[in-house]
Formats: sequence, C-alpha cells, structure tokens
Amino acid sequence: MSPSPAAVAHMEARARLAAAASRAARSAWLRIDQSNLQPSWMGVLGGVLAAVSGAQLAAAGSTESWLGSLLGADPDRAASDRLIPASLVGVTGDGTPLADMLHVPMWTALSALTRGVPLVQAMSRGQLLLDLLVRTAVADAGRAADSVGMASRPAVTSYIRVVEGGACSRCIILAGAEYGVSTAFLRHPRCHCGMEPVTRDHKPTAQDPRKIAADMTDAERQRTFGEAGAKAIDEGADLGQVVNARRGMASATVFGRRIQTTTEGTTRRGVAGRRLQDFRKLPGERYERSQAPRLMPEEIFRIADDREHAVRLLRLHGYLT
Repeated sequence: MSPSPAAVAHMEARARLAAAASRAARSAWLRIDQSNLQPSWMGVLGGVLAAVSGAQLAAAGSTESWLGSLLGADPDRAASDRLIPASLVGVTGDGTPLADMLHVPMWTALSALTRGVPLVQAMSRGQLLLDLLVRTAVADAGRAADSVGMASRPAVTSYIRVVEGGACSRCIILAGAEYGVSTAFLRHPRCHCGMEPVTRDHKPTAQDPRKIAADMTDAERQRTFGEAGAKAIDEGADLGQVVNARRGMASATVFGRRIQTTTEGTTRRGVAGRRLQDFRKLPGERYERSQAPRLMPEEIFRIADDREHAVRLLRLHGYLT
C-alpha cells in the first residue's frame, strides 16, 4: 500500500471539513454591510467562530477511531492515555485564540482601505486571508490530534508524510518522507497533507515524489513546478534540485512565536487548568486562569527529552486524559 486508503480517506475528510468551515466563513463575510464594516463583521463573528470550532472538533475527534481501525489495539498503551479532542479547539496552530485570529481579515481590509485601495479589492483581500486562516486552523487541529494520538501509542515508531491530490511542489518533494513520531509536521498555510503511522506490523510504502510528478499531465506539471521547472523535470532533472522543498514551510511552532503556548483551557473548568494550577484572576478577565504557560503539542514535541517525557507533558497540559 502506498499509502493506505484509510490514511488518504482520513486526510481527505479533514480537507472537506476545512472547506466546509471556509464556506461558512465566506458566507458570513459576504453578508457584511460595506457601509459599516467592522461592527457588521463583529455581528456575524460568533457564527463563524462556531463553524470553525465545530470543524476543528470534528477533525480532532476522528483521530482515535482512525488510529484504532488502522492499527488495532495497542497492548502497551496506558488505558488512560486517550486524546482529548476539545483540547485542540478554539486555538490556532501557533496558540493564538481562534477569536483573535478571526479579527485579522477585517483589520487587513481596513488597513488596505486606509492606503487608498478600492473597497471591492480591500474586501477581496480580507476574504482571501480569511479562507487561508480558517482552512489552516482546521487542518492544524486535525494534524495536532494525529500527532498526539500517535505519541500516546508506544507501537508507533514513526510516520510518513501523505500528500494530497493537487499538492504544491514543496509538499510533493516531501511525499513519503519518514519522521520520528514526536517530530513536528512541516506544513505551509492552507496545507492539507497528512501523515500515516508506522509500526512493526503496519509499514505503508512511502509515496514516490518522482512517480507523483510523472503521473501528472503536462499542464499539471507546469502549474505545479513552473514552466522551466517542468521542462527540467521532463529532461531528467532531480526534483530536489528543481524545488526548494522547505521554502515557506515550517512546523506551527515557529509561526509567530518563539515559545508556543495558549490560554485556551486554562481556567479552573478546563482540563489543562486543573492540572497546571497556579490560578489568578487578571484585570479584565472573567475567570481565574492558570498562570503556568500551557504548551501547544508541537512545542512539547520540540522540548521533550524522549517519548515518555512528551507523553507526560501532553497529559499535564490537557491533551491526554
């Protein structure tokens, strides 16, 4: 298998969730009163937040059933180590509250207007950014759930990158690459690629970037690699030399923050808050929050000494039961 149909279906289902959330956000954006931009956006923002959060929950919630059907029971896995899907909802891949992120497209549109950009173009820029942010937030929640779920299964030793149909050149070059189970997933904004776990009994055949390129039509190759790049590939050039695979790609850890933390789930009612303790109520806050920083999963993978350490931190910070 290369990769397994279940892994492809899991990745494609997450892409559909991201697309549905994007459609809901776009519908709300198109209802904005253009004579009263920001207040109008604030009026529909609650519905957008609910749609994106729901898609994140569905994306993260599919991980346990997917891993269970793909790998079966793991006798060495602690019975208590189960992913908490809600722990990855309401926050972006770099730890920014989702509600804060959803203000950015409007700020972008308003900033463009102050620079003299026509209203239609300014709103179009905001809409494009909204689409990018929403799709990335949903995909990141699903991938983070997959990473946490695999880390909690001792049988999983690594994962291979699974590339979506119509992927960009950077992703194609990385297709089939194998990484340690606690290695953060490289992606770019609006990337929908996924991963498949590797165990002693489950060893999927990695995708071959050259075969992916060879199976494309001439038009698809030119669109993906550029005219000159497609010609070089046709003449036998090495894909890695044609494409700088890591350009524009990173783990969510380094998108905007040196240390990736979030305040989501840190009240007394949140799982992470109850575990981290050290509560305090800050001015302007409704609830007491833990003052201990809550690390995002990829930050945990970055700093953990080994797998056991990573699992302990994932449990402490409220991602595992």
